[in-house]
Amino acid sequence: MEEARNVADTSEHTGKRPADTRNTGPGRLLIAVYAIFAISATARAGYQILTKFSEAPLAYLLSAFAAVVYVVATVSLAKAGRTWFKVSLVAVLVELVGVIVVGALSLFDPVQFPHETVWSAFGRGYAFVPFILPVLGLIWLYRRRPAAPAVRI
Repeated sequence: MEEARNVADTSEHTGKRPADTRNTGPGRLLIAVYAIFAISATARAGYQILTKFSEAPLAYLLSAFAAVVYVVATVSLAKAGRTWFKVSLVAVLVELVGVIVVGALSLFDPVQFPHETVWSAFGRGYAFVPFILPVLGLIWLYRRRPAAPAVRI
């Protein structure tokens, strides 16, 4: 206990922040899942836009937007620093809002979504991982949030 207090005291007095640990341990698994979704959503959206865009332009553009969100989330979760933390937070929040909005719209207005997107029906086509992933991401980010910067007098 005394050692922990000494380490805390040392970091406070030296002005050094604790190491950024978002990309360690379970964070690596989270980043890997985001990377898989980034790759698959990008490939799927690219194929759909190139081959059958006229069939469901809204759905395919939303899939492309989801792919961009997954790419940004993957990169920002893997990078250290306060700025990357903020980018991660925004990306994961955008993802959650997207899954909720697109999921609800796809159920209540299926005419606008003749073909599924990654976020349709709250990610039903992907075993609801697109709905669960941002929730886990937000929990992880909350637990790994950077310490408040020290105030110097």
